[in-house]
Amino acid sequence: MSKLLVQSSTNKKVILLLILAVLLLAPLFLSDFRLNLLGKFLAFAILAIGLDLLWGYTGVLSLGHGIFFGIGAYSMAMYLKLEATGGGLPDFMAWSGMKELPLIWLPFQYPMIAIMLGMIVPAAIAFLLGWLTFRNRINGVYFTILSQALVLVVVTLLIGQQNLTGGTSGLTNFQTFFGYPVNSPTTQTVVYLVTVVALAAIFLGCSKLVKGRLGRVLVGIRDGENRMRFLGYNTSVYKTFVYTVSGAIAGLAGMLFVLQVGIISPTMIGIVPSIEMVLWVALGGRGTIIGPIIGAVFVNAAKTGLSESYPDMWTYFIGALFVIVVIFLPKGIVGLFEKFQERWKRADVKDVKEPSGVTVRKNYSRL
Repeated sequence: MSKLLVQSSTNKKVILLLILAVLLLAPLFLSDFRLNLLGKFLAFAILAIGLDLLWGYTGVLSLGHGIFFGIGAYSMAMYLKLEATGGGLPDFMAWSGMKELPLIWLPFQYPMIAIMLGMIVPAAIAFLLGWLTFRNRINGVYFTILSQALVLVVVTLLIGQQNLTGGTSGLTNFQTFFGYPVNSPTTQTVVYLVTVVALAAIFLGCSKLVKGRLGRVLVGIRDGENRMRFLGYNTSVYKTFVYTVSGAIAGLAGMLFVLQVGIISPTMIGIVPSIEMVLWVALGGRGTIIGPIIGAVFVNAAKTGLSESYPDMWTYFIGALFVIVVIFLPKGIVGLFEKFQERWKRADVKDVKEPSGVTVRKNYSRL
């Protein structure tokens, strides 16, 4: 049995390395348009990993992750907008009658500061919200409703402050990134490769985190928070920490998204997108790290493919897909693979009766 476990672990590593190699070599065989779509899907996958860390392992369901994604996206978009104007006023500010750049925009003139703020600000907001709610034991559906209400507040604020955020139109018309044309194939290829590397780093980091002692504590909080509290663990500290990390990851995903899509608006971070983010994790398989990646890429690829082939009916297909997975695959797509893996192991492991009368397990390889 131990040999089977080692072999299974080795096979998983080989499969992951092959997937990484395919993603890195994708610019060689995908068109610029398809490569841009894949990069966008991978940015969504980064966000899904952070959400899975919070929901899948800690048991905290957030319907407000669009906030953190949006803050990261707006941070990068503000820098790109200022670089496009050469440090002057963006067009929508001039239309609103403003004469000077607002103070809140000043730090975003510098790319490295904008990148850091794109992760620090979402993390700080997540930390503050988590500290205020978890320490007061606001959990379950109450926290979920609170996170969703916060999305409404932020979206309303973004739409209402048109002179600062561009209103419903959002921020777009970017020209350069670090001095390079943002829409050129070369720049987009570099951004795609950065997204792949970021995804791999987030995946490895979160995998290591959940496999250690911290991961066992998080699972314990998910399955029995009161019991963990009685054992002496300050569960609010752990939940706040994970919520903060998840917010920072979502901010990173938002920045990478803007670089590849070229626009960010309040409609992209509202309630519906926030619910879709949860569906990616659920369909892929929460509590698995790899599942949210599969879910995010699969769902968004299906939306794109079906909308191209069936522009009038694609939403029905997506709805049917959700229903099928929820009913027949409660553990998501990864759960289906696990079922096949268990059957494969049972076929490989045979009970053999030794002369001594002791039943032992032997591994019979199919090869």
